[in-house]
Amino acid sequence: MATTAKAKKTADAAPATEPKLRIRVRAYEHKILDLSVKQIMDTANRFEANIVGPVPLPTEIKRWTVNRSTFVHKDAREQFEMRIHKRLIDILSPNPKVIEALTNLNLPSGVTIDVKMI
Repeated sequence: MATTAKAKKTADAAPATEPKLRIRVRAYEHKILDLSVKQIMDTANRFEANIVGPVPLPTEIKRWTVNRSTFVHKDAREQFEMRIHKRLIDILSPNPKVIEALTNLNLPSGVTIDVKMI
């Protein structure tokens, strides 16, 4: 009997999930992306936030094949590709100062940021 009562108490006292700020950063050039991620990390460290990452996500590669000529030369083709580099940063239990500092951050053009509260 006592073991079932203990099991019920632990099931009822499930730990509450702490809020998490998930930042996904995307760019076409990896050097600019790494500089932007470093700037985000430095800003979060300045306010002593708990950080997980940056986690490199798989590079998305988009490829196209195009005919060089419009009419006769079917065998002559050009191939183009576009690479999108991605990083993921999690900030655990962010305080309002961290969120405000991240919203006021100036990042280079060509860098896309998606911020979600989980």
